[in-house]
Amino acid sequence: MFGKLGTPEIILILVVIILLFGAKKLPDMARSLGKSARILKSEAKAMKSEGQDNAGAAAAPPHDETPAPAQRTIQAAPGDVTSSRPVAEPTDTTKR
Repeated sequence: MFGKLGTPEIILILVVIILLFGAKKLPDMARSLGKSARILKSEAKAMKSEGQDNAGAAAAPPHDETPAPAQRTIQAAPGDVTSSRPVAEPTDTTKR
């Protein structure tokens, strides 16, 4: 009963969606959904690469020297170029 969706059913669903949300808001909704999907994909990729980096670091012998922390630049909102500045990362003082 619910297994097959034919062309008339899909057209009916699209018409209901357009009536509910309005034709003007649909492109904005699609754009924000695409942006969210890209962010989710990049975060998942970063987490996966971080997990591989941590696995490689755990197999390596520990070093006696601690490298100096690198400075990163935290960017402000797009168009707000006056507030971007280098920020020193907080250091972890606990020993593992």
